[in-house]
Amino acid sequence: MLKIIEKTKLWFGISLLIIVIGLGFLVTKGLNFGIDFRGGTQLVIDMGKDFEKAEIDSIVTKYANDAVTNKVENTQLEIKSNNLDSEKISSMFKEIKEKYNLEDKALVSQDEIGQSVGRDLTNKAIIALLVANVAMLIYVAIRFEFKFGLAAILALVHDILITISIYAIFNVPVNSPFIAAILTIVGYSINDTIVIFDRIRENGKTMRRVNVTELANISITQTMSRSINTVLTTLITITAVYVFVPTVREFAFPLIIGILSGAYSSIFIASPLWVIFKNRTSKSRA
Repeated sequence: MLKIIEKTKLWFGISLLIIVIGLGFLVTKGLNFGIDFRGGTQLVIDMGKDFEKAEIDSIVTKYANDAVTNKVENTQLEIKSNNLDSEKISSMFKEIKEKYNLEDKALVSQDEIGQSVGRDLTNKAIIALLVANVAMLIYVAIRFEFKFGLAAILALVHDILITISIYAIFNVPVNSPFIAAILTIVGYSINDTIVIFDRIRENGKTMRRVNVTELANISITQTMSRSINTVLTTLITITAVYVFVPTVREFAFPLIIGILSGAYSSIFIASPLWVIFKNRTSKSRA
């Protein structure tokens, strides 16, 4: 039987260290909000054939260091930047056009995205996260008990903070796919947590003389192989998508972080929190 609960301070300390470092970067440097949140310019260039994105990037970064480029349907190039004015766009497109023998009509679109769009996106993202968390708290509380629900929600908050911390530490651009990834992480993490909580509940019916610490350890040990196998198979798939499908990297990267964090929190955060809440209730009744 694994001794997970006895090392609660260690697990909490690891998470706290990452979150504190992340919050430090967040306060001093802030998040690197991309065009979807800060506003800017979005260009779409039809290259007419498949192309090497790395070669294009070397040209684009001359004119905008913050630019985010994506392949669209293998033949189109999407460029997003906060620092592209009309003069830079003209010079950049001219260089790309000459290098790849393109015509003027290759510039399919040029759109300006205002900051109001970013504010609206931020507000909707916050509302979506709040609704998702409240709904899951209610669901887990009804299916199990409120202590399970509270522990699960705090574990989800942990996953979100870890993901944001990694983005702040490594200055990764935050765009709209990040929001979709966060919501996906929340769903994935709660599913993994429920598996462990369900085993705790089932074992609790047959192991009435066992204390909550031992009950949690037994349940975690019984579900550990399933958790590891699920994480590995999911992680291999998402990592392959990140490596071989560049157009969805902005979505895949936070998913990789979230899957790792979610697996960690289900075992080392949610379960110890439930034990803490359960012990406090027992002491208050004594």
